[in-house]
Amino acid sequence: MTYLLPVILILFIIITAISFFNRRLNNRKKLAEIRKRWGKTKNGQRNFKLIAAYLSADDDKNTISTTTATDLDLDNVFEFIDRTNSKPGQQYLYKKLHSPETSESYFTNLEQRIEKLNKEQHLRELTEVKLAALNNNDAYYLPELFRKTHHALFSPFVNFYIRIAPLLIILLITSLATIPNQFCLLLFSALLIVNVIIHYSNKTKMLSYTHSLPQLLQLNNAAQWLASQKLLDNNDATRQSLINIAKLKKSLGLISLQNKVTNDPTDISYLLTEWLKMFLLIEPLVFISSINRVNKYLNDIRIIYECVAEVDMAISIQSVRDGLPYYCKPEFLAGSENITIKNLYHPLVENCVANSISINNSQGILVTGSNMSGKTTFIRAIAVNALLSQTINTSFALKYKALPLKIFTSINMSDDMDNHKSYFQAEAISVRNIIQDCQASKPVKSLVIIDEIFRGTNTIERIAAAKAVLSHFVENKSFVLVSTHDLELAELLGSEYKVFSFEELVGDNRLVFDYKLKEGLLRTKNGIAVLEGLGFPKKIINEAAEISIQLRAKYDL
Repeated sequence: MTYLLPVILILFIIITAISFFNRRLNNRKKLAEIRKRWGKTKNGQRNFKLIAAYLSADDDKNTISTTTATDLDLDNVFEFIDRTNSKPGQQYLYKKLHSPETSESYFTNLEQRIEKLNKEQHLRELTEVKLAALNNNDAYYLPELFRKTHHALFSPFVNFYIRIAPLLIILLITSLATIPNQFCLLLFSALLIVNVIIHYSNKTKMLSYTHSLPQLLQLNNAAQWLASQKLLDNNDATRQSLINIAKLKKSLGLISLQNKVTNDPTDISYLLTEWLKMFLLIEPLVFISSINRVNKYLNDIRIIYECVAEVDMAISIQSVRDGLPYYCKPEFLAGSENITIKNLYHPLVENCVANSISINNSQGILVTGSNMSGKTTFIRAIAVNALLSQTINTSFALKYKALPLKIFTSINMSDDMDNHKSYFQAEAISVRNIIQDCQASKPVKSLVIIDEIFRGTNTIERIAAAKAVLSHFVENKSFVLVSTHDLELAELLGSEYKVFSFEELVGDNRLVFDYKLKEGLLRTKNGIAVLEGLGFPKKIINEAAEISIQLRAKYDL
């Protein structure tokens, strides 16, 4: 027993040395990985429930609706955009993609940050390495610290015991090492059992804190380093928050050890740390020694979290830009009545055919075309680019000129069997919500995107209702793009809507699409030709051709 303390000391030195060299090796690996993946998408599964924690913690009235996020396939768009190095950066980017901005100062500040971070490659890469310290999944729980006030988990007596438990354990070990006796051994064993019970019985209640509190220390370290490099906002609020968060460092000092060792469960240092946390009640001790100060500095934690996350998002945006075939920074023209987009493409469509368009809020856009011709992808690309222009200040086009907009969509509709709603009822509710939201968003203008409006009801009522709704949008000066198969709508809407089409050609008994937007109604006659090429009976072909001639004469096609 007399050799126990020297042995423990030697083990501690060995573990510390191993951890030090492991950290240096890991940093080198991180740097190599950072350089390799620059300008490329990040692979791997994403836990969107945890990624959305910051979005859920923030009450932002500018957030797009869940319907619009689904219509734009925003989770997949996020996976393409996400090149972040930290979990806070990832959460912040996800939240920003759901919250289009209308303030010119936001875009100015964002571009200044992007330019500053990417002026010097070495500094940017070193920043990425520092941010990677917050890439542990536990950092997802940081928003839990500032979203609400926290309450005590233990009674005063248990609080007192937790505070003295590490001292008692250390005193008993010292006693057993110097003067071994049965009483101390029994007491030592009893305390270990009590500590294990407290540790595991409160594990569930403390789960979010055991995740988030250790990461608060890492957040502070990252913020202090970024501030030393003049990469954070230099304002009074940020400076004071840095001072206040630094005060938490002492109370979080108990977790320094576990942050310095590897999180690999197969590593002996990880195993020893877990035993120390259990027998010395480190996790409950961290909670009771930190929670009061955390409550005191809730807003400061939020400010520092956002400052660090903004840096990570800015780096991610530049990585996206560097990996694109081309892009532009949008031009926002306050008071404009036009949207001008040149060579627009959808970021998720491989080898996407680019298209250009100009939209005026006094004349809507009606897009026709057969299935798979590209009309839905095109109108969705318009909405995605409008959103990305107003969030990451990046448009997947050669030119994007517009005013800041509210974005409303109705694209991916389906029956709502749980609430006994038909397809048409779901469509009608979606369009009604857009009408109400457009009115509520004023004076900010709205961009309205609807795919195959009212397809869920009979032809006559579909066309009648669609005409009335689409005229209403134009009367209220919304920017409107609507896809439809109903050519009659073009005649009914007259000059209220400009008509564009996607057409197809026949090749080898199949339809061939060029995915190019053309002004005017479809002039091709390929559908019946495809039927003939596929061997449909001659009688069907002849009758279809006769009806086609009559309809084209009626609608001047």
